[in-house]
Amino acid sequence: MLEVRKALPEDASLIATLTRDTFYDSFAADNTAEDMELYLAEHLQPEALEKEIFLPGNHFFIAWDGQRPVGYLRLRERPEGHPDCIPAGNSIELARFYAIADSIGKGVGKAMMSHLLEFASGLGFERIWLGVWEHNQRAIGFYQKWGFEKVGSHPFMLGRDLQTDWLMTRELP
Repeated sequence: MLEVRKALPEDASLIATLTRDTFYDSFAADNTAEDMELYLAEHLQPEALEKEIFLPGNHFFIAWDGQRPVGYLRLRERPEGHPDCIPAGNSIELARFYAIADSIGKGVGKAMMSHLLEFASGLGFERIWLGVWEHNQRAIGFYQKWGFEKVGSHPFMLGRDLQTDWLMTRELP
């Protein structure tokens, strides 16, 4: 049975592991090993990731299938560099949203999305936004199914490869 629970401080190491593993699994096949290694080394160091759980305005949730973690998400209330194409106002960013590879297509994404929309709405936010790689069609389709619409794009540097992320948003109930 899937359950989505707020991550606790003692989950910091698990969040760091899930972050690195799911990012690698999601993008390694479509990028060079050098770019992946450089990005992991520069942006996804375990020690730095473990500290994120303590940052104000950050909300981490872990999806569990029994005792097994099968996905996680990160919401940020006050992200730096709010994109101009996202309407001004009361917005929250879905900064990370990943399921472990063998759990994709088994309801993990649905459980996490339902949970985060309810949580963000409960905090009083009016809108949620995210960035997703333009070549990640599976993720784009998933977000569109949940009512997200493309409102712009911005650059994303993966190692030495300049890529483009779509910026997507949806209103909250």
